[in-house]
Amino acid sequence: MHLFRFAYPFMIYLYILVPVFIILYIIMKRWKRKAFRRFGDAAVIRRLFPDVSISRPGIKFFMLMLALVFFIAALCGPLIGSKLEEVKRKGVDIIIALDVSNSMKAEDIKPSRLERSKQAISRLIDKLQGDRIGLVVFAGDAYMQLPVTTDYGAAKLFLSTIDTDIVPRQGTAIGAAIDMASASFTDSSRKHSAVIVITDGENHEDDAIDAAKRAWEEGIRTYTIGMGSPEGAPIPVFNNGARVGFRQDNSGQTVITKLNAEILQEVAEAGHGRFVRASNSDDGLQVVLKDLNTLEKKEFQAKMFTDYENQYQYFAAGALLLLLIEFLLGERKSKWYQKVNLFGVNKNK
Repeated sequence: MHLFRFAYPFMIYLYILVPVFIILYIIMKRWKRKAFRRFGDAAVIRRLFPDVSISRPGIKFFMLMLALVFFIAALCGPLIGSKLEEVKRKGVDIIIALDVSNSMKAEDIKPSRLERSKQAISRLIDKLQGDRIGLVVFAGDAYMQLPVTTDYGAAKLFLSTIDTDIVPRQGTAIGAAIDMASASFTDSSRKHSAVIVITDGENHEDDAIDAAKRAWEEGIRTYTIGMGSPEGAPIPVFNNGARVGFRQDNSGQTVITKLNAEILQEVAEAGHGRFVRASNSDDGLQVVLKDLNTLEKKEFQAKMFTDYENQYQYFAAGALLLLLIEFLLGERKSKWYQKVNLFGVNKNK
């Protein structure tokens, strides 16, 4: 269900122009300031040009930037849902359990195990038709990130916020993640449900195999996708977004994290699913999606906006109004302003 969305979301990238113009404006202002200093004292020069306003160029630039923000918003085609209907959909329930332990930052799968996982999940969401999806994150414990929903936009939004620092305790509690996902399905028969565990399988702390068996007893299949390589890779350490080294153990040796394919294979077998090892050329979710399409679909009702109204005209009007104000606002002080002196201030200073 989407109350608000964009018809052309790719236009959002145009907003990069705003900080670019601001940087150029600051550079130009500094260049002008230096140029004035070459002519003499700034206060003396200001007295020579009493009609020139110091603040108005900044106000005019602010108006232009605000107009640009409104204009880009209009280009994005903002749509607001105007007709909410209850529709019937057919699909399966999928909960993805994503490992967010520190080892998922290793870069043997580019750009990293975690980022590649998020990219793969995003592409999976794009291909869903009628299915419901939920998100569980886990490290030392498991946490529900998003209950099963047909709101794919919300799923992508929650997905974008996932990182290794959102959990308080490190580890790899695969079993806890499967248990939490299994308990989150709302269908009583569960035969339309599947859990997809995306992890490197390293340092697993609980009995994930038993958890997959318990899930299958309720009709829930468990799939596992192994992120990483058997050779392994070091775990980068970042500070303010910059890599400062690699994680080391207590003896000062660089920690190498490796894919534990054996445990993931056993978990998938116990859950009557499938194990797929991801690589730099294949994230593995395509194979799982094909399997999911063979599952029996269930019919459920969902409230959705079936009609949208374009609201671009309001943003376009706002942009035109700001441009008009900017055009009428001169860079010189108005004569009316100079005549009004409520507090007896010398405006030539």
